[in-house]
Amino acid sequence: LPVDEKHTHSRVHLLNRIAILMGGRAAEEIALNHVSTGAGNDIERATDLARKMVCEWGMSDVMGPLAYAKKEGNMFLGEGATSQTYSEDTAVMIDQEIKRIVVENYVMAKGLLVKHHAILDNVARALLDRESLDGEEINQIIAGTSPELS
Repeated sequence: LPVDEKHTHSRVHLLNRIAILMGGRAAEEIALNHVSTGAGNDIERATDLARKMVCEWGMSDVMGPLAYAKKEGNMFLGEGATSQTYSEDTAVMIDQEIKRIVVENYVMAKGLLVKHHAILDNVARALLDRESLDGEEINQIIAGTSPELS
C-alpha cells in the first residue's frame, strides 16, 4: 500500500505535523532575521498535507466532510490524475482554507519557538558544532543537562 494508506492519522496529528514542517521557516526568521530557500521543501510538504486534509480527507470545518479531488486513471500503474469537479468559487474557498491551515500552524510554531528562544539558540549552537543531533542529545539540551551547555 502507498505510505498514506498504511496508517491512519488524526486531524490533530496532521495539524501538528504541519506546524513541525513550518518550524524551520519560523526558526530562520527568529534566529537569523531573514528567510531563505532552506525551508522550501518543508513548506511544499506542509501545503500538500493541508491540501490533502481539505480535498481528500474531509478534515476541514469550512469545506465539510467532502472529497474535492476526484482521482481518475489506473492508480496502480502510476497514471492516476485528479480532475477538478467543482466551481471556481469552491476552488477559491479551498485555497483559502489550505492557506489558513498552513498559516495558523506556522504562527503556532513561531510562537513556541519565541517562547523557547533560549532552547532554540542552544540547539542551533550544538548544530553548528556537530551538524547533526540525535533525539537524546536534543532532549539533554531541552532539559538543560547537555555537557555543551556547561
